[in-house]
Amino acid sequence: MNKLRVGVIGCGSIAQHRHLPEYKVNKNVELAAVCDTHQGRVNEVAEKYSVAAFTSYEELLSSGTVDAVSVCTSNNLHAPISIAALEAGLHVLCEKPMATSKQEAEAMIAVEKKSGKKLMIAHNQRFVPSHQKARQLIQSGEIGKIYSFRTTFGHGGPENWSVEGKDGWFFQKEKAFVGAMGDLGVHKTDLLRYVLGEEVVEVGSFVGTSAKDFADVDDNAVCILKTESGIIGTLAASWTYVSREDNSTIIYGEKAILRLEDDPINSLVVQYANGEVVKYELRKIQSNEAGGQNNSHVIGKFVDSVLLDQEPPVPGEEGLKSLEVILAALESNETKQIVRVQH
Repeated sequence: MNKLRVGVIGCGSIAQHRHLPEYKVNKNVELAAVCDTHQGRVNEVAEKYSVAAFTSYEELLSSGTVDAVSVCTSNNLHAPISIAALEAGLHVLCEKPMATSKQEAEAMIAVEKKSGKKLMIAHNQRFVPSHQKARQLIQSGEIGKIYSFRTTFGHGGPENWSVEGKDGWFFQKEKAFVGAMGDLGVHKTDLLRYVLGEEVVEVGSFVGTSAKDFADVDDNAVCILKTESGIIGTLAASWTYVSREDNSTIIYGEKAILRLEDDPINSLVVQYANGEVVKYELRKIQSNEAGGQNNSHVIGKFVDSVLLDQEPPVPGEEGLKSLEVILAALESNETKQIVRVQH
């Protein structure tokens, strides 16, 4: 099996904590290039990994040095760079949210189909063992009918770990398009769709800024979601959780309650209606607090899908469906109406 030659576009925190180190340890990958408009940053990263440095993604894409790229830029560049890479005959792993609009995401998928290359969206919550186990328990009927859920993803904000701090693109609407709801909320919409095995069809939300007075994007969002079978639950995404990160999900079923990443030791706790409690001590979820040392499995899955010519586990269509829930939440907040998700 030939090694996959990979370039990473955007050398911020997600590239430095996840993509670069995980590509580096993957025996099927040759890390070949990095790209960033910040000359000092790209040179430093290129030196660390002994790879070529580019300050123009167009130059990297046309250089002939890579077979695939990770797109780790600000959100507004996800679609343009992914489309350009696919058109250049390269496979693409794109960070979330995949795009800033439904039209952009659809364009990415259309170009992927035309190019014959792979497009995967980096939704890592699907690869967390507790989430995979919960999905199995629900699908097997072990939990019975699902009545409700609540999920949250919150931490103190990207300024605490992003390379540019408060001056970073995360807080600039023209580059980020959305704040905590896009950064963290899209992860949880993708998780809920995956674990429940259903689409979200209606959204009501409040999205606002309460702590980051220097930002022109949201730092707090609370949504009510309704799925196609009528399950109603809540989703919160926040950059205002000033103590420990919270990435928990609780699912309330007919026969049991599932507590995912809610207990510091047991990543899945199943509380049955008859009083029995089963605890699963599984590999922990990735955390910004952990310094990104634990493997996200996103990079490995992407590499395998390319080298084995398989459908990526999170294709563009899945990224679009999760994005559409976020777009509906933003629309609901603006219109003060319940919004139907247009899948």
